[in-house]
Amino acid sequence: MKRFGIIGRPLDHSASPQLFQDRFAKAGLKDHRYDRFELKDIAELSELLKTPGLRGLNVTHPFKQQVLEHLEELDATARAVGAVNTITLSEERSIGSNTDVIGFAECLKEIMPELFGPEPGVRALVLGSGGASHAVSHVLRELQVPFNVVSRDRDRGDLSWAMVDRTVVKYSRLIVNCTPVGMGELKGKALPLPFDAITKAHILIDLIYDPAETPFMKEGKAQGAKVCNGKAMLLAQAEASWRLWQELP
Repeated sequence: MKRFGIIGRPLDHSASPQLFQDRFAKAGLKDHRYDRFELKDIAELSELLKTPGLRGLNVTHPFKQQVLEHLEELDATARAVGAVNTITLSEERSIGSNTDVIGFAECLKEIMPELFGPEPGVRALVLGSGGASHAVSHVLRELQVPFNVVSRDRDRGDLSWAMVDRTVVKYSRLIVNCTPVGMGELKGKALPLPFDAITKAHILIDLIYDPAETPFMKEGKAQGAKVCNGKAMLLAQAEASWRLWQELP
């Protein structure tokens, strides 16, 4: 049995198990299974990695950064991003990768292709400073898009939430929500943004995919902005994870 799964807390909302189970069924891979592994603490990972047949894991909140020191190797992208969302187990070695970068880049290509031109001409605002935010920031940096990260902790971001005023929002035409506000226990909650500063020229991306439309997206649509959830990113990063796991002998 070849086993795969996802680690995080909580995991009730995760669509990854169904995505991979459907993939396995469609491909006739009856010896493959994908499970939720809800860990109380990242220290539990070492024991999980000993699971017979375990070949790969996805990593979600809150462990994308915490997992770094528990892996034997990081690929170049994971080192540059400073966060891991995919673990490959090869010859008893744990290798960390970041396919969120691929996922977010694919999301941007769909909703904002002009960013991939020679002169993006856009400023961005990244909401949150966790592992997903690190991947988003990496992509924006690669595209030479200037941005600010908003965090509750000024040591982890450029701006605190109290500093995000109408002027900041007005000149940040791309706004990306990397926080869990709007899902799970925070479903229905709105982010503390001056939404009246958003215009038809704005694009709002929420990395949340369940619910399909968050309060952040609804507020943006009410102001005429173009909005997008995290479904495209979810699918693209999962596909990239599967490609890594398929390379295993």
